[in-house]
Order: sequence, then structure tokens, then C-alpha cells
Amino acid sequence: MTTTKAISQTKTGGMWTFLRLLKESPLLVSGLVIFLILVLAALLAPAINDARLDGHSSTELGVFDTREPPSAEHPLGTDHFGRDVMALLFTGLRNSLLVGLIAGALATAAAVTMATVAGYFGGRVEVVITTITNSVMIIPSFPILTILVMFVFRVNLLFLALVLAAFSWPWPARVMTPQIRSLKERPFVDLALVSGYGSWAIMFREIVPNFLPYIVLGFTTAVSANIVAETALRLVGLGPATIVSLGQLIQWALYAGTMAQGYYALALSPIVVLILIFVSLNFINFGLEEVYNPRLKKITGL
Repeated sequence: MTTTKAISQTKTGGMWTFLRLLKESPLLVSGLVIFLILVLAALLAPAINDARLDGHSSTELGVFDTREPPSAEHPLGTDHFGRDVMALLFTGLRNSLLVGLIAGALATAAAVTMATVAGYFGGRVEVVITTITNSVMIIPSFPILTILVMFVFRVNLLFLALVLAAFSWPWPARVMTPQIRSLKERPFVDLALVSGYGSWAIMFREIVPNFLPYIVLGFTTAVSANIVAETALRLVGLGPATIVSLGQLIQWALYAGTMAQGYYALALSPIVVLILIFVSLNFINFGLEEVYNPRLKKITGL
């Protein structure tokens, strides 16, 4: 009973430590606040657009006059097709975050699973998983993404997220594997073995919860990378044309020459939102490093 209680306390200690150390990093708190505001705006996008557009879709053509300057009714003006730019921005934010979060979650889950199995079992298992990881890493992903998106009959956000996730899990898996191997040598694993826990229970009930800060860091990195990849695809005109994203808005602005004509909102607003996404996620990453990296905390004096 005493051993089981000790294991339970060790397992939950990482989470409580993470919550307590949030106070130690203003960067982490700032990143979380900015990102949560963006997520809230994305979640409320359908309701906001419905209220502002009187039930019209944000992508419906000719609802308003074309190329209207910013005003109280249209804070970011309208585009060359008579669509409200702010409504398009909310829709694009929602879809870009959806792709990034789904792809990031899938890639992180795959990376954590592969790294945990490889780092815990080691030996031939690690060799096989490392070989698979390295093989996927050297594949030129962007050309394959381009071919898949071009030749698949019906591309939707879920398909796009799945394809992006398939190419974004190897690097975090490679980085996480040595960390898992190190955690395997910790005392709480020995306690679990003495208590009769099996290998899979130890991996996913003991090691992974204690690895949570690094999983969050890998997730935020994967979200950023996948949003960048989706934006790059949209900038070259690939992806579901009927589904607006931040990259699609930039592509429309470039195609219509809005910058040259002095209509900056359509091009600049999605760029600003993308910058906010990347800044918030980088703040979260730097904050986690600040909290959990002894050198950054100046514990070692280096």
C-alpha cells in the first residue's frame, strides 16, 4: 500500500509542479494568454460572423460593395469580391488553427508513442523505430504533400491535417527518445516494477505523465510547423479552394494585387494573425525551457 501511494504521488507530482512553476515564467503565461485568446476567437468565429453578416457566409460573393475602406461596419474593409475582410479573417483563423491543432495532436501522439516504446525497450526495438524515423525524415515532404493535394479528388481539412501529421512526427520522436531512456532509470520506475506493473503500464501511466512538459513543448512546435506547411501549400495555390485559411487569404491578396492598389488589410491582417500565433507558441516553448531547463534557471551557474 505504501509503495502504491508513493508511485501515485510521484506520478501526480509532475502535473502539480508544472502548475506551480507557471508563476515562474512570464513568457509562458503571456504565450498561453495570447494563444487562448486566438483559440477563443476561432471558436466564436461562426457566431460573430453570423451576427455581423446577417446570416450570410463569410465567403459569399457580392454581399457588400467591393474594396471598401475600413469603417465602423467593416473594420478591415471589403475585398475585391465584396466580402467582409474581418469575417474572412475569423474564418481563416478558425480553419488554420483547426488544421494545425489536429495535425499537431496526431503528430505528437505518434512521436510520444514511438519515442516511449523505443526509449523504454531499447535494443532491437529502438533500432527498428529509429530506422523508420530516420527514413521518414529524409523523405522530401513538401513535394509529396504537393502531389497528394494535387491528385486527391476531394481534399478537406481532416485529410490535409492527416497528411501533414504523417510527415511531422519523426523529428520530435527522435528528440524525445533519449529523454524517455533517461526517465526509465528514475526511482519511480523501479517502484512500479516492484509493485508488479507491466511494461505498457509503466510506459504510459508512469513515464509519459512525468514527461508532460516536453510533450507540451513538442505539441506547440508541431502546431507551428504544420500551420507553416499548410500556409506554404496555400501560397502556391494548393489545398481545398472552398475552405478559407490564413494562407489562402494571403494568396488571394497576392493574386489580386491588393498591396499594389493600396488595399492592405486583406494581405496584412492574416500575416499579423500568423505572427501572433507563432509568437504565442514560441513564448510557450521559451517559457517551458525557462522553467524546466536548469541552465536557463541559472541553477547550474552556467
